[in-house]
Amino acid sequence: MPEPQLPIRLIALDIDGTLVGDDLVVGERTRSAVAEAIRRGISVSLVTGRMATSAVPFAQALGLTGPIVAQQGALIRAMPEPGSKRPGRLLYHRPLPAAVTAEVVRWCLERGLTPHFNHLEWMIVGSNEERLEEYRLFVGDRLRVVSDIVARSARPVTKVVAIGDGNHSLDVLDEGRAHFAGRAEVTLSHPRFLEFLAPGVSKGVAVRWLARRAGVPLGQCLAIGDQYNDLEMINEVGHGVAMPSAPPAVQAAAHYVAPPVADEGAAQMIERIALDGWHSADGPRNVHGVKVERR
Repeated sequence: MPEPQLPIRLIALDIDGTLVGDDLVVGERTRSAVAEAIRRGISVSLVTGRMATSAVPFAQALGLTGPIVAQQGALIRAMPEPGSKRPGRLLYHRPLPAAVTAEVVRWCLERGLTPHFNHLEWMIVGSNEERLEEYRLFVGDRLRVVSDIVARSARPVTKVVAIGDGNHSLDVLDEGRAHFAGRAEVTLSHPRFLEFLAPGVSKGVAVRWLARRAGVPLGQCLAIGDQYNDLEMINEVGHGVAMPSAPPAVQAAAHYVAPPVADEGAAQMIERIALDGWHSADGPRNVHGVKVERR
């Protein structure tokens, strides 16, 4: 973990559970904090497990122009041209090799888990998938239904998402990591979503890419997230922030634990660390009368 430095010059933000709650609405305080950060010349990017096209409306709501890191860091796109309905230019893509994808599918099915694929800007599901309508509402015309998900695994995909009947246990996460060590990265983006990615893919690696591209030391980067898939990027930067809903391991890795998403906690941390701490060598101050827990 790099030594924290000020001023903040790059901000990496998870979306679900961090920027927005279940209502998926970006709050006014969040918009204002991000706008002020951009006005001061700070680079701001979304770093999400979503497909890039799914993240674009949030980036637009925040007035962002920088790259979108999608699919846990397996894919990075430029923002689309204004008015364009096409995805932004592909800047980076590291898919899961086909041989590993096929083994991941077998491993999931043996454990009663339902695998589906994200590839570039498509969600690919089997025709026997029980959640078809739910997915259609989520991704619209970006949904592809195939007759045989096992047969489709013979080609590379950006990531595999495995869904069970309930929340995944940490035992399943540990088992997956041990079984696919060196061949796939395994993480939890949500208690229900066990995800498999190409080796070396993580949000932490993606934040390094963003920082290198912007010429910013990692010590001057702020990253905020709420799940296991955010752990690497929180560890990677000088100012790592966990939401209070984050698992204990993620909170333990963070420098700070933010107020809840319902209170626009991410916005409050941007205000304190990136804005109020702008000229202070002592780090962020306790403002607005709300305590910030520092690790």
